[in-house]
Amino acid sequence: MNKLAKLDKLYVWHPFTQMKDWLQSEPTVIVKGRGIYLYDFYGKRYIDANSSIWTNLHGHNNSYLNRALCNQLKKIAHSSALGLANEPASILAERLVKIVNPRKILNENLRNKPLEKVFYSDNGSTAMEIAIKLAFEYTRRSGLSKNPRFLSLSSAYHGDTIGAVSVGHIDLFHKTWSPLLFKTDYVMSPYCYRCKYNKSEPERADAREYKKCRWECVDVFEKKFRDAKQNGKPITAFVFEPLIQGSAGMIAHPDGWLRKVAEIARNNRALLIADEVMTGFGRTGICKDSDDTSLFACHKEAVQPDFIALSKGLTGGYLPMAATLTTKDVFNAFLGDYTEFKTFFHGHSYTANQLGSSVALANLDLLEDKDSIKSRNKLELALSNELKLLWKYKQIGDIRQVGLVVGIELVKNWRTREPYEPKEQAGIKVCKAMAKRGVITRPVGNIVVIMPPYCANEKHCKKIVSAIAESIDETLN
Repeated sequence: MNKLAKLDKLYVWHPFTQMKDWLQSEPTVIVKGRGIYLYDFYGKRYIDANSSIWTNLHGHNNSYLNRALCNQLKKIAHSSALGLANEPASILAERLVKIVNPRKILNENLRNKPLEKVFYSDNGSTAMEIAIKLAFEYTRRSGLSKNPRFLSLSSAYHGDTIGAVSVGHIDLFHKTWSPLLFKTDYVMSPYCYRCKYNKSEPERADAREYKKCRWECVDVFEKKFRDAKQNGKPITAFVFEPLIQGSAGMIAHPDGWLRKVAEIARNNRALLIADEVMTGFGRTGICKDSDDTSLFACHKEAVQPDFIALSKGLTGGYLPMAATLTTKDVFNAFLGDYTEFKTFFHGHSYTANQLGSSVALANLDLLEDKDSIKSRNKLELALSNELKLLWKYKQIGDIRQVGLVVGIELVKNWRTREPYEPKEQAGIKVCKAMAKRGVITRPVGNIVVIMPPYCANEKHCKKIVSAIAESIDETLN
């Protein structure tokens, strides 16, 4: 075992990791990265097939991002945002406001208001924490409700800080902390593959349509609002990941679902809080019409939220940084004389960090480049074509792809949809076997996640899919 692995095992406690298992094996120690590849202590090369836990957009050691970072470092690394402004954070705020407000979506519905204010923080959890706090207090100050109530989806995950955990509903992650949490409600997720209303017979999903679907999940959603109102406890904010729920198991929502439920929430005067920490910055594919090209998932369903939380891809995977954007109405509710104490009393030491802001600006340059847009569209198609080769495996029940996000659900037999038990560690076994073949990713339970950086090409897609196929043959047959 190499010296770095020994130090890791002696001193480091890893997130979402059963350390008993970790301590019994030799960890892979990454020492450098270039493009789509990671390199370990021994010089072995791996495809980074989950973009370093969903953060890296343009590959490692990108020369354009490196240059932006180095240029800013020559000026200053950080100064406080408490009582001071800085150059790159101010420019970035303007850029973010510009790209989160598609003209067509704003014009088609007067209830769609522009997001004009940016509150910076450090990561996805804090971005969501800020949105939750702002929504809570704005709702009270505006007279919408004295006791704001939040609704999210079953199996929702929105981060690990207390407010974010409170709107999460994955028992494995959240139940332990229940005595610390405030009460929120949830409604069924539109998990088509395991929907209790799905009457269709199992069939290969590349040709599958849920023909008997009557949008029962939307009816359940509407009933939740109706019942809450009748009970005198109306829901005042709906929290959601648009198009696909990441940590829930890459649950892809059916086309049209988000637009339908967002309209129901709007009709009930509920605020919309979009968690685009994972889905933002082009990850779910390009949304393009004659007027706008959007980088955000909610816009693909023509939904403009009241809050949008951004992180992960904000800096292209380089530095921890986050932003919460909201409307001027929300901002104005926190304005007042000093002695009124209407200030939003929340902040972080590294809020609006200059290094993060500078690399984020360079990241946006790359994302908006025409060649980059074409490349992402081409990559999405190449990945989709390669994934079709996996349908021959009885251990694959469903393949869910939204843009450049893929979840492959492993089952004991696709005809029965019987899941593997946790003790069987099906996802872990497949991903370990993939690593031996030079492809790194991390499962979510029985779901193998594929989320490549945008610098991937058809050759890389073939390698990733062949590694999955060979690993299933090795571990699950």
